[in-house]
Amino acid sequence: MAGPSSFGRYTHAIVRSVPDSLGARPAGDGAGPAEPVDLAKAHRQYGVYAGILRQKLGLQVIELAADEGLPRSVLISSIKKVLEELKMRVVEVTDDGATLDGSDVLFTGREFFVGISKWTNHRGAEMVADAFRDFAVSTVPVAGSSHLKSFCSMAGPDTIAIGSSDAAKKAMRTMEQLTDHHYDTLTVPDDPAGNCVYVRLGPKGSALLHRSPEEFPNSLQPFQKLSDLTLIPAACSEVAKLGGALSSCSLLINKKLDR
Repeated sequence: MAGPSSFGRYTHAIVRSVPDSLGARPAGDGAGPAEPVDLAKAHRQYGVYAGILRQKLGLQVIELAADEGLPRSVLISSIKKVLEELKMRVVEVTDDGATLDGSDVLFTGREFFVGISKWTNHRGAEMVADAFRDFAVSTVPVAGSSHLKSFCSMAGPDTIAIGSSDAAKKAMRTMEQLTDHHYDTLTVPDDPAGNCVYVRLGPKGSALLHRSPEEFPNSLQPFQKLSDLTLIPAACSEVAKLGGALSSCSLLINKKLDR
């Protein structure tokens, strides 16, 4: 697992093609009226996203085939197979009482914050602590149907991007109380824009993949304050209708760090 000096460095990205059945399933999480998924638009957004990973971030992209029976998720066994082929160490959650969603796990390069949500429980957080014993693991309550990373993410080695809702502000206060490290915060008006992807580009500097200004125009200005980063906008409005975010569109790996 990367520490502060190698945080944000990746070599590979695992993605999954958009299944046609995505457009046949109702979107939404039950909290409000469902929005239909525009399948053609979802395919276009996926293509742009995968292209950014390859061409702008220089990652080796491993594409999993679409599974029409699982429009919203990927079989864990499929990801496990790819990781094993890359000779990565795989730690499995074997406790039937544990629930753990990657979108509730925020790694800062120094420590983990795990959201306790509808999707992740305390036993799941304990699994993270068991797997990464060299890092502090703290839990953060998340209300409703959101994940922790529905409104926050790392926008740099020591910078947390955070949304402006009451839930986001409460989570940020909790994280500040739990950590011994000082993080800068980048506050954006829109919670979904708080989910971005920071990547180091080697000698060329660093990049930040963020939601497009067409989706969240008011959140562009805060990102422009990060003058030392290459800003790369990417849209994921169709996946977002199903609860997805930029960081959940791929699994980023640093093969060079595997031990």
